[in-house]
Amino acid sequence: MGYLDHYGEGEERREKRIKRIVISALILLIAGSVLYYVFKNYREERQVKRFYALLAAHDYTAAYRMWGCTETSPCRDYSFDRFMRDWGPESNNANPSAVKIVKSRSCGSGVIITARIGEHEEKLWVQRGDTIVGFSPWPACPASGR
Repeated sequence: MGYLDHYGEGEERREKRIKRIVISALILLIAGSVLYYVFKNYREERQVKRFYALLAAHDYTAAYRMWGCTETSPCRDYSFDRFMRDWGPESNNANPSAVKIVKSRSCGSGVIITARIGEHEEKLWVQRGDTIVGFSPWPACPASGR
């Protein structure tokens, strides 16, 4: 029996193992990418759903707080009366229980979320850090590359 008689005996197993590792890594990479794409705006979408749930429960003061405003210290350009005109029972958003989030798009420091109530669509902005809700400053993300 010579020195090279057993040369390459474990090569088939090694090749199978390497092939399995590469395939597993590719599957994990693809699955991770899909999960990231599906859930990257989950927190912001959930915040908008909470906002509409508060509107459906007629808890307008709590919904107004989600905009970073309170009745005692209202937002400078968005008073509670104005909020009620936009979101109260007499507004286009009077049936918030029928809301459906149709699109969410990351845009710089926040997310633009398109919500549909019947035929009416509303574009909302949710700030990523503090999840403050507001009207979207743009109809779509500006072309500045974000």
